[in-house]
Amino acid sequence: MIRTIRSSLFYIGFTIWTLVWAIFSLAVALLPLSARVWASRLWARTGIGWLHWSCGLRYRVSGLANIPATPCVIVANHQSALETLLLWCIFPRLSYVLKKELFRIPVIGWGLRLSWPIGIDRDAGKQALVQVIEEGKIRLAAGFHVVIFPEGTRHPCGEVGPFSSTAAGLAIRAQVPLLPIAVNSGCFWPRADWRKWPGVVEVHIGPALAPAGKAAALNQQAQDWITTAVAEMGTGPAAKVL
Repeated sequence: MIRTIRSSLFYIGFTIWTLVWAIFSLAVALLPLSARVWASRLWARTGIGWLHWSCGLRYRVSGLANIPATPCVIVANHQSALETLLLWCIFPRLSYVLKKELFRIPVIGWGLRLSWPIGIDRDAGKQALVQVIEEGKIRLAAGFHVVIFPEGTRHPCGEVGPFSSTAAGLAIRAQVPLLPIAVNSGCFWPRADWRKWPGVVEVHIGPALAPAGKAAALNQQAQDWITTAVAEMGTGPAAKVL
């Protein structure tokens, strides 16, 4: 019952905040890119703070020393919506690769455009890959880290799905490091349950991988590291009977 109440409190507060922020973003959209990025980080960091206060859910980051001094391609496993907020708390300038359909969400979709994301049609096949590489190189040259969730969809706590090699391909074409990140957010923000568990989400940043060789081989290195890291994190509270 307490978890239900606290989770409800989170969603009510976060929805109100998101709507207020999205309306505010209409004015921010006319400002320079640096201001728009600041607004995106404000939304995410406030959301994480509210999550901590309402649900008792915090996060812990390890491997900060592995972050390259220059822009890189970030490849992370995907378990919940939480990691899209968390990464904004770690990196100052991000460009997410996401479904372009999200831009069509009234008000909120407008706000998503602020941080210069790459909106793709996932049914476009090779054309989507070309778009990510072309637009990704532009973002990287402008000082943005490009974030790609290679599984394409969320997976339950403790599981890692097959990786597409898009992130590795971009890293090689742009000649920037590929940075693997593992999270266990799904253990606290379950895919099949709207309620949140209190605790500490682990965010492990792995060693940056040099953009050399074939994309498939580089992609496999990242997937192997993330899979191992996720297994070491365990299942946490998601293993309980909900």
